[in-house]
Amino acid sequence: MAHELQFYIDGAWVDPITPKTLDVIDPSTEEAFAQISLGSAADVDRAVVAAKRAFPAFARTSREERLALLRRILEIYKRRAPDIALAVSREMGAPRQFALDSQTWAGDAHLTRIIEALETFRFERPKGTSMVVKEPVGVVGMITPWNWPLNQITCKVGPALAAGCTMVLKPSEIAPLDAVIFAEILHEAGVPKGVFNLVNGDGPTVGAAISSHPDVDMVSFTGSTRAGILVAKAAADTVKRVHQELGGKSANIILPDADLKRAVTKGVAGCFGNSGQSCNAPTRMFVPLEREDEAIGYARAAAEGFKVGPADAADTQLGPVVSQLQYDKIQKLIEAGIAEGAELVAGGPGRPEGLNRGYFVRPTVFARVTPDMTIAREEIFGPVLSILTYETEAQAIELANDTPYGLAAYVQSGSLERARQVASQLRVGNVHINYPAWDTGAPFGGYKQSGNGREYAEFGLEEFLEIKGVIGYEAA
Repeated sequence: MAHELQFYIDGAWVDPITPKTLDVIDPSTEEAFAQISLGSAADVDRAVVAAKRAFPAFARTSREERLALLRRILEIYKRRAPDIALAVSREMGAPRQFALDSQTWAGDAHLTRIIEALETFRFERPKGTSMVVKEPVGVVGMITPWNWPLNQITCKVGPALAAGCTMVLKPSEIAPLDAVIFAEILHEAGVPKGVFNLVNGDGPTVGAAISSHPDVDMVSFTGSTRAGILVAKAAADTVKRVHQELGGKSANIILPDADLKRAVTKGVAGCFGNSGQSCNAPTRMFVPLEREDEAIGYARAAAEGFKVGPADAADTQLGPVVSQLQYDKIQKLIEAGIAEGAELVAGGPGRPEGLNRGYFVRPTVFARVTPDMTIAREEIFGPVLSILTYETEAQAIELANDTPYGLAAYVQSGSLERARQVASQLRVGNVHINYPAWDTGAPFGGYKQSGNGREYAEFGLEEFLEIKGVIGYEAA
C-alpha cells in the first residue's frame, strides 16, 4: 500500500488540496505506525464533482455490466484479504486471526450477497397501465466507523454499485488503512472514473461537508447516535435522504427453560466479541430472579477464561479497544457501575495484569444491576456485561424494551415457539434466537434511536433506489 497520504478521486490517487496529516495509532502499543492525510471541504467538493459527473453514464449501465464489475471486485478482494486483515489488526486492535476470519470475511460475505441479490432483483414491474421503476438515488455520501470497517464499507459500497449510484466515502480516521486498500481493489477492478471516491478526514470537517453538500443526494452513516443526529441536522437543509445505523444497548433474555450454563457462557462471549466494540452486542443479560446466583457463577467463569493481549500474539482472544478516548470512556463507566452499587463479578477498572501499555480493558461483568443504573442505560462499547433479573416473561420483555435504542435483541429458550413469541414483542430491528450464525442475508438496522433504513443484501440495495411511476406506460 503506497497511497496512505492521498485520496482517491475521479479514478486517480491525488494529493490533498491543503496538506494536513494524522498519525494512525496501533492500540496494542499506543504508538503511531502510519500516517494519513486529513481532507477538507475543498477535497469533498472535488470528489462530489467527480461523482456527479460520473453518475449519468453509470446509472445507465446494465445489470450485467454491474454484476461483472462486482465479481471482479470480489475476486481481487479475496486476493488482498491478508493485506486487509493486517491493516485492520494494526489500526483497530483486532487479533490477527479474528481480523482475517471475521473482520475481513464480512466484506467477502457482503460482496457475495449483493452479487446474488443483483442477479434476480426486479428494477421494473407493471402495475395496471403504469410501470413502477426503481432507479439509482444519485450521488451518495458514505461515512463509516472503525469497529467493523470492512463490514460497513462493503455493505454500503456494494449495494450502491449494484444500484448504479456514484459515491464519496469517508472512512473513520481512526481505522482508515483498510479503506485505502479497498480503494486500490476497486481501482484494479476497473470501477469507472468518478464512480467511487475516497476522502479521509474527521467528522466535523469531511463528514459535515459530505452531509451538507447540495450535490450529495443521500448520506449513509454508521456510527454513534450522537454523531448520527449531527449528520441528520447537516443534511436537513438540502432535504437529502439520510440512512443511519446507530448505537445499541441490546437485551439478551434467557428464559427459564433455556440451558442456563450454555446461555450465559455464550452470552458473555457474544458481549465480549471484538472487545465489546459492536453496536449490536448483547450487553444487558436478563436472567430469572430465582437463578441469579447460578447465572453469576457461570458468567464469572466465562469472563475469567478470556485471554486479553496484543493483536499479534497467537493466544490473544480479546485485543485492545481502539483508542485512548474509548479506553477512558469505558473506565469511567466501569467506575460508575461500582459507584452506583452494582456487584462487580469479574474484571473491573484498569488493565489486565501484566499489560502496562495499550488500550486493554479487563473483561468485566456486573450483577445485581438495576434498570436505572448508568451501565444499564448507556452504550459502553467495551467488554462490559450487565446482569439484570426478571420475575415474569412479561417483565423481561418490558425491561428489554425500556431503552431509547432498538438495534438488536437476543432470546434463549428450550422452546423455539416460545422464543418466537417473545421475539415478536421486542421493538428492535434484529432478534437472534438461540445464538444463530451471523446472517448477511437478513436485514440489518434499528428501531428508535438506533437509526432508520436497512442494510445487507437486497434490503441494502433498496436503500439506494428511488421509485418512479411511469403513468401511461401501456395504452389504456
